[in-house]
Amino acid sequence: MQTDSQRTPTVTTWLRLTMVPGIGPRILADLLDCFDTPEAVLAADSRQLMGVPGVGTTLAHRIRHAADHVDTEGIQAWCEQTGTTILLRCAPEYPRALTELRDAPPVLFCGGHLQAQDALAVSIVGTRHATIYGRRQAERLAYGLARAGVTIVSGLARGIDTAAHRGALDAGGRTIAVLGGGLGKIYPPENAELAETIRGHGALLSEYRPDAAPRGGMFPQRNRLISGLAMAVIVVEAPDRSGALITARLAAEQGRDVFVVPGGVDSRASRGCLQLIRDGATMVRGPEDVLEDLGPAVDSIETDSGHTLRNGSELLLNDQERAVLQAIEPQATAIDAVVARSTLPVHRVLATITVLESRKLVRRLSGQYVARV
Repeated sequence: MQTDSQRTPTVTTWLRLTMVPGIGPRILADLLDCFDTPEAVLAADSRQLMGVPGVGTTLAHRIRHAADHVDTEGIQAWCEQTGTTILLRCAPEYPRALTELRDAPPVLFCGGHLQAQDALAVSIVGTRHATIYGRRQAERLAYGLARAGVTIVSGLARGIDTAAHRGALDAGGRTIAVLGGGLGKIYPPENAELAETIRGHGALLSEYRPDAAPRGGMFPQRNRLISGLAMAVIVVEAPDRSGALITARLAAEQGRDVFVVPGGVDSRASRGCLQLIRDGATMVRGPEDVLEDLGPAVDSIETDSGHTLRNGSELLLNDQERAVLQAIEPQATAIDAVVARSTLPVHRVLATITVLESRKLVRRLSGQYVARV
């Protein structure tokens, strides 16, 4: 729930600017590039505002009279009543992965709770008109990844998204739903109960004001957040013009891995998936394929078990491999020190280092020193 300290002029100012009708991520980024701060944007005159690409007479007028267009007190009161947190991009709770994006929303509405372990996330997306095969694969992947400690991100839509969220929840794991509308306008309505369950086992996120009804253009826009929150995106069933293909493209542009579940060559629902595979995306058969190929995390991740992960593939390690890896520093570490820290015999440490090296988790610096990648 919002505290009095959170209801600061800074929050109010950000809300007043970002909730102005007509200001999307790109225009907002250009406004801030030009004026630096939201206060400066709101104080600018119409001529200055119209010097920014995409800002015409109508939008400039709305910005100049933002207080008349945005009920900031009403928004903050709704958040307090519903236990929704307003996250500013400068807040420590704001997802670290999103701060890499130029058009990351300065304000996020969060229902539920984000945790540090959510940095180890994979997005699962696909068509709303999923087949039985597609829903089964989405559930299976989400279940297996969630059991391994991965947070599942999706968009709460019908079909593949719903299956992914349910798979993660069935595994007792965490899941994050990024909405294409406000948190007060859950869509589709039949997923309202699912959304409440996600609040208790993850988070609902939206960059839109709570009372914003979902519209067609909002869904492609929110897809950049679905891909941006994750280390990788898995596409499960996507026809030729699926929004999931937009998410896959955005993931590639953001430097995220793109994985694809293959489907039948004669299946309309899998045409986009097969094209992604032809274009170089990685085909996956199960959770193990994803975990093996996950790249390094933006920052080290603390897991519930107390281990520090720097690479998603570390989730596949057994206890001995994990003990040896935890004993190796990012800088040069003597093998004698690894033996002492892991309390394992020398021959087991040497054999395990060879395994870790093959998985590209460590590198040998010499015969006596190794370092964590």
